[in-house]
Amino acid sequence: MTYITNFLTQLTRMQWSDYLDIIVVAYLIYRFLPMIRSTGAMRVATTVGVLLLLTWVTELLNLHTLHFLLEQVMAVGLIAVVVLFQPELRRMLDHLGNVKFRSFFGMEKPVQEMEGIIDQTVRACEVMSRERVGALIVFARDNPLEEYVKTGTQIDAQVSEQLIRNIFFPKASLHDGAMIIRDGRVYSAGCVLPLSESHKLSADLGTRHRAGVGISEVSDAVVVIVSEETGTISVAVGGVLKRHLAHQTLERLLRNELCKEPEEQQENLVLKLRQKMHKKEKGGDENEK
Repeated sequence: MTYITNFLTQLTRMQWSDYLDIIVVAYLIYRFLPMIRSTGAMRVATTVGVLLLLTWVTELLNLHTLHFLLEQVMAVGLIAVVVLFQPELRRMLDHLGNVKFRSFFGMEKPVQEMEGIIDQTVRACEVMSRERVGALIVFARDNPLEEYVKTGTQIDAQVSEQLIRNIFFPKASLHDGAMIIRDGRVYSAGCVLPLSESHKLSADLGTRHRAGVGISEVSDAVVVIVSEETGTISVAVGGVLKRHLAHQTLERLLRNELCKEPEEQQENLVLKLRQKMHKKEKGGDENEK
């Protein structure tokens, strides 16, 4: 009861600026968390978090020698983190630097006219899958992928089945790289992407699949991969690879990822939270019985 009383007392003493401060900090944390979900960024965050936790525990348990050593480590910890996690930090900063200002504050307009683009992409992937033609198609979202666009040849053309198939034709000069679709247009082709270093990927996956997963780890892109050896279609989102997709499944997945309105995403999130709360309440009722 004492804790509740103290909490209510603190609330009565708070001014409007305190409430504004809490809301702004909470919103910034909410917007920044998705940006550090990649494997590299999580490694950095986990390492720093473990060091802070150990420092606090040693102080709590009066382990003076160990606490002194950890304090010295924390004193030079910033330099150590920069040296040890240089590639991960560079990717994380690139991601933050490339995120659009309007999309960060939730002001970006919803994606329009993506149905036709998805339809053309699915048709091209269906034909390339049947003919065993390899393909790597990247749909840029909030992150414009400017660093990787520069490694290829700028095209800036309308998305069509014929164009996609021509670019990935085995004898075409750009077929080995990735195609980046941005703002509803084929923006660049023949692009070089970072390879994933994840040990969870199957050993039979080649460079094309590892590049697709790699770009999805360091950005919010949706990546479609067609295997040259087997003709199977895969999609990588957020570092997760979904393989052996039929063209109907591919179309449905792309629509779910690229055609969602912000309001629909929020409704889905609220629905999921309600379902979880309902399950917990149901589980509690059963335990009481």
